[in-house]
Amino acid sequence: MKALKHLTAAASILCISGLFSAEASAQDLEANLVTSGYSAPLYLCSPPGDNSRLFIVEQSTARIKIYKPASNTISTFLDIGPIVGSGSERGLLGLAFHPNYASNRKFYVSYTNNSGSSMLVQYLRSASSQDSADSSSATTIYGPVSQPFSNHNGGCIQFGADGKLYYGLGDGGSANDPGNRAQNMSNPMGKMLRFDVDGGAPYSASDNPFYNGSGGLSDYMWSLGWRNPWRFSFDRQTGDMWVGDVGQNSREEISYEAAGDAGNNYGWRCMEAFRCTGLSGCTCNSTVLTPASHEYTHSGGNCSITGGYVYRGSLMPNMVGRYFFGDYCSGRIWSGQPNSAGVLTNVVEHTSDLGIPGSELITSFGEDANGELYVVDSSGGQIWRLEEDCPATTTTYCTASTNSTGGAAFINASGTPSVSQNDLTLEVAGAVGSQFGLFYYGASQISLPFGNGVRCVGAGGIGIFRLGPAAQTDAFGDLTRHWDVTQSPSSTGPGAVSAGDTWNVQFWYRDPSSTQGSNFNLSNAIEISWCQ
Repeated sequence: MKALKHLTAAASILCISGLFSAEASAQDLEANLVTSGYSAPLYLCSPPGDNSRLFIVEQSTARIKIYKPASNTISTFLDIGPIVGSGSERGLLGLAFHPNYASNRKFYVSYTNNSGSSMLVQYLRSASSQDSADSSSATTIYGPVSQPFSNHNGGCIQFGADGKLYYGLGDGGSANDPGNRAQNMSNPMGKMLRFDVDGGAPYSASDNPFYNGSGGLSDYMWSLGWRNPWRFSFDRQTGDMWVGDVGQNSREEISYEAAGDAGNNYGWRCMEAFRCTGLSGCTCNSTVLTPASHEYTHSGGNCSITGGYVYRGSLMPNMVGRYFFGDYCSGRIWSGQPNSAGVLTNVVEHTSDLGIPGSELITSFGEDANGELYVVDSSGGQIWRLEEDCPATTTTYCTASTNSTGGAAFINASGTPSVSQNDLTLEVAGAVGSQFGLFYYGASQISLPFGNGVRCVGAGGIGIFRLGPAAQTDAFGDLTRHWDVTQSPSSTGPGAVSAGDTWNVQFWYRDPSSTQGSNFNLSNAIEISWCQ
């Protein structure tokens, strides 16, 4: 076993034990239908830490439904239909759970009432049932805000990492913001508002950028210059805000706001994304305006952006940190990688890859408690979860050397390189019969003479890992081993295989009858990309 000790020594020098992940490789995405049968669904979320339920908002019926995946059941959590007006862009428009919802039972909804005015209201979960709200517990946080038109009502609400509740209002509707409301500091239209819901009435936040203690709009205003911030979100890792601001006739806009940044003017109505509109109210490209992060045109059936989320879940490990967004009219879905300045780079379209059927109207994206990402399809009444496709992605490389039997050892894999399925089996054929050998893996591909063959697996700065213990080939020189990703390989700690990793694998084996100078040899090698 002298040669085996040689390999072991090399592995121990190169190995870095502990948790790590190899460089991610690209994976295809797929959309899985989770639940359906909803009436004009508009939004989806889960209370913090609640992994067993999805809460789905229906716009026109003004109902919040609960879907439980474990039992595949749907129930009604809250029904406020009698007090909510519908039609056009009105209805039940937003839902947010208090960060301490599990203990204080507080959640928040935004809607347009029967008079067409916008309302922000707090409710309580029932004290006797986790699956029911107390419809008599309503407390108005803000409103009514009179809406001059039925479109551009906004209505998205989200808690930021600062524990404050943010509320986006559109410019009041019609076209070209005829009242120049988005730039009017005395009008709540076209503004992002921010509330301290734990501070008691009037719920204004004293650290808001325009706060003066007057009790007026300035005490609530966070930013201005929005046309219709239909869907915005906070990156759950960084606290940064991402806003999909619906455009006019030419451009759709994504805006970025770093955590803690405040008091920005996002340029409507004198700017539509990067385009000058020629309208008054502000100066196009002025240094006092905050430029967009990304824009896209109305080509290809696009007409209205649906802002999404920076992905922080585990089902798409190669997508972590990318911002997903879509278009309501075309049903197209993209993602982009934010740079350090909050500008989207490497924007990629996923529409055909995801394969969501029909003429879906994407009203929203949603996150569950684990940060997994969902698409809300209003036209089909369906909820889709985005995941990485997990094909058997193994690629053969490296030439196997002949051994004392006159042949060569070839490695292959069967099953799926899925961490969750854990059914991958490594196979080798053509090694020397009734001899010991082992599979080992590393993060890089090399070409280095070793024994009577070529070592094709390198440490890649991470380490060489052995799937021990060594095992004996059968009489024909064949051997199989299940790669159990729940077990640590030899000489390292847990976590050596994670979704998103790409590993290179080779087989080392004894060849005592060889006349080539060494008593061991190596197979060819394969590259395996792991997914969730």
